[in-house]
Amino acid sequence: MRMEKKEKSILDYETVSLDLEHHALVIIDQTQLPGKIEMLSLTDIKDIWEAIRLLKVRGAPAIGVAAAAGIYLAAEKIHTEDTQVFYSEFQQAKKYLATSRPTAVNLFWALDRMENVVRTHLTESVAKIQSLLQKEAVRIHDEDIEVCRKIGEYALELVKPGDGLLTHCNAGQLATVKYGTATAPMYLGMERGYDFHIFTDETRPLLQGARLTASELHAAGMDVTLICDNMSASVMKKGLVQAVFVGCDRVAANGDTANKIGTSVVACVAKQYGVPLYVCAPTSTIDMTLETGEEIPIEERDPEEITEMWYQARMAPESVKVYNPCFDVTDHDLITAIITEKGIARPPYRQAFEKMLQVTP
Repeated sequence: MRMEKKEKSILDYETVSLDLEHHALVIIDQTQLPGKIEMLSLTDIKDIWEAIRLLKVRGAPAIGVAAAAGIYLAAEKIHTEDTQVFYSEFQQAKKYLATSRPTAVNLFWALDRMENVVRTHLTESVAKIQSLLQKEAVRIHDEDIEVCRKIGEYALELVKPGDGLLTHCNAGQLATVKYGTATAPMYLGMERGYDFHIFTDETRPLLQGARLTASELHAAGMDVTLICDNMSASVMKKGLVQAVFVGCDRVAANGDTANKIGTSVVACVAKQYGVPLYVCAPTSTIDMTLETGEEIPIEERDPEEITEMWYQARMAPESVKVYNPCFDVTDHDLITAIITEKGIARPPYRQAFEKMLQVTP
């Protein structure tokens, strides 16, 4: 009897990983999904910068993991025995990578964490520092899996079997190493027979909900329905959604949250129909240096993403004005709770974060 060879899905690959044998950052090129699965092996810091900037790797946690691996690979190529010279060149590489995306705080968190390894071991040899950087990059990768799993465990406490769930954009496995943040309860729920029905917004203009979230949840065998962004009110009004789970790229001290554009619209609709909205956020995305969401930098991207990217022919008049912010800020009073790997934070968020992070007011 001949066995049919099972075709691999995106879930059979790690979204982002460090290939120590070949000294490379390996990622799924998410700009090619869902049409084809293309793995990129990146060794040069310029290629890693471009991969982050052009959304070949995306999602706050995955960006952080990629940045850690990228700065390690850059440090590995610094050839000097002088630790001060090494540190200076390391800082230049760090500054360069930090310019790739402005909003996702995990990028800066990971780079700062890697720099701390260098700064606290300047009395060691350069070779020793490089070895420690490698271990830290691997640790950041491995920790991401555990963080997402814990977020999923806490999130499952807030729902029940058979619930309808809605998510926006992609805060799934493709935005992390495994499980995702907003999708972590969905993956864990599937393992435990919760039989969720999931609605995923297509998420214009980059269509991450359609291309990525729908693809990975469908590949996992979940009951998932793709809807246009402007259909969320319809499914909530009909009572088909019992909870909304979204990810985030940065959380201010008061609980205001920056996430993919359109999240604030979903939050307003959820509040109108009495549906709880939960933000799934690793503590690494909480930025206590920012008082409110008004201080979060919002990335603006190319007009062509709206007018041309997904069309055979241009779908807007030539020279028409285009406004294309990549994120919006959801006010804290629209958020039911913020789920982290350390527990569930509820309003008032500043006090909850200070206790959770053991920060002195």
